[in-house]
Amino acid sequence: MNAAEKLDALRARMREKNLAAYIVPTEDFHGSEYVGSYFKVREYLSGFTGSAGTLVVLSDWAALWTDGRYFIQAAAQLAGSPIALMRAGQPGVPSIAEYLRDHLPEGSVIGFDGRTVTEKFVRNIAEKTDEKKMTFDGSADLADLIWKDRPPLSAEPVWEVDVKYAGKSREEKLAGVRQKMREEKADVLLITALDEIAWLLNLRGNDVLYTPVFLAYMLLTADMAQLFVHDWILSEEIRYKLQQAGVAVYPYDAIEESLGGIPVGKKVWADGGRVNYRLMSSLPDGVEKLDKLGPIELMKAVKTPVEMEHIRAAHVKDGVAVTRFMRWLKIHAGRERITELGAARRLEEFRAQEEGYLGPSFAPIIAYGAHGAIVHYEPTRETDAEIREGGLCLADTGGHYREGTTDVTRTIALGEVTEEEKRYYTAVLRGHLALGAARFPHGVCGQNLDVLAREPLWEMGLDYNHGTGHGVGYLLNVHEGPQRFQWRISEQTRSVPLEEGMVISNEPGFYLEGRFGIRHENLVLCRAAEKNGYGQFLYLEPLTMAPFDRDAILPELMTQQELRWLNDYHRKVYETLKPYFAGEELAWLAEATAEL
Repeated sequence: MNAAEKLDALRARMREKNLAAYIVPTEDFHGSEYVGSYFKVREYLSGFTGSAGTLVVLSDWAALWTDGRYFIQAAAQLAGSPIALMRAGQPGVPSIAEYLRDHLPEGSVIGFDGRTVTEKFVRNIAEKTDEKKMTFDGSADLADLIWKDRPPLSAEPVWEVDVKYAGKSREEKLAGVRQKMREEKADVLLITALDEIAWLLNLRGNDVLYTPVFLAYMLLTADMAQLFVHDWILSEEIRYKLQQAGVAVYPYDAIEESLGGIPVGKKVWADGGRVNYRLMSSLPDGVEKLDKLGPIELMKAVKTPVEMEHIRAAHVKDGVAVTRFMRWLKIHAGRERITELGAARRLEEFRAQEEGYLGPSFAPIIAYGAHGAIVHYEPTRETDAEIREGGLCLADTGGHYREGTTDVTRTIALGEVTEEEKRYYTAVLRGHLALGAARFPHGVCGQNLDVLAREPLWEMGLDYNHGTGHGVGYLLNVHEGPQRFQWRISEQTRSVPLEEGMVISNEPGFYLEGRFGIRHENLVLCRAAEKNGYGQFLYLEPLTMAPFDRDAILPELMTQQELRWLNDYHRKVYETLKPYFAGEELAWLAEATAEL
């Protein structure tokens, strides 16, 4: 079926349930950014493959809301379909709640699979549509009735992260979370985020592509820990270790029944911005709800000293692979046939040569020429462009190692590049260097620092339509919160001070649709600096070790301070990587990191 036929089939099911609208988000039952094949309902119905977006279907109209990272991609993938593109956050574009309020009649029923939307999402729509007395039906997954060859729910084996990598045992982590519960006087903590459960139990899985997590829920009290999971994915050894840590195992789909059995009067800590609508609705009347950010997100974001050391080691390995790839591409592009997918495979081969490499941390973005302007472009067999000599190739990729997770972007000059491309390349680099050199007192949030990365572009009347940085997990989600660099502040924004031990990306960019894209990305580690009468100061230690392409830089557009920052970074890259290179490779590295 094409998109129109799928929507017609969905609307037939909507009429059976008297639904005026049906909402299809990207998320799974756990609010994950990337989801397993079973959960890709929005992609199945719309054809849009990006990792963020919400499809809304009415009886005679359908639209997809997505953010600035995906405007170009979504416009291309929705072309020719009956689905309109709603560019979220742009002037004149209503939110989903506002659109439903303005276009549905009074008393309409809005439907969705209540396991795939958060309680906060539904509450926001309810508040915006209150005057029209609309109601909600989260009881059914209508897409399941029309998606005949839907993939099964994943249930891959779980594996353990040794404490020598994690730095803390699961017992220590459980004790730390319980201490936070005591501070909030919470009797029960409901944990649904997959990365939080994986982190808490020092376990990993393979139920989500590129993200080593497993499908599970947890309930935690002062003296009990319940893990809801497909029990066959646990080995006898892991099951025994969980038992020793006081963790009891229950069936994955028993979570709603267990929530319904919580005694009246108990205080349940459940973040309505993370927990799905169905689970929140399962809590009995008379249970007190503590609706706020859960304790694990911030605990997980602050890496232990052991994790910090391992993360540095992972980035050295990754830097070797990425630097080899840059050299290979610059030498061979235009001299032999290389496509975007072929280049991605070659980089994967370089990474696979490194000990402890486990696989990509997200779908590789190898974007040549005009494809670089598509922020989250992912080459496919249909779009796989040949990489030729001349122009820019944007390579945004990452990997999981036993020692941690990486995410790096380098924009590579292939032969001749124009003065215009160099000018923008240099402007983006200047912003990247300024943010990377930031020193700031404790209490500063990423929103306070974002301007440093954008200032060179803002001076030119230019900008980029995405955040400047996201947190990165330890052998977990390549995108994690709560830390981030971004200037937009909205109802959904949580401003969290940067803490020592947080890993965050620094990735400003610039994109000219139909022509080229530029992005420079390092991961940085927040570290403690001096402490004085003004408080504890912090700085950002670069983790990523790979050169920026000097062939695309215009030094005359940079200040002496900016050149010092670049030269200092390149000196560190050379000193860090030179033990792993020899001969022509070492000579190339020396030239690539030579002082400007």
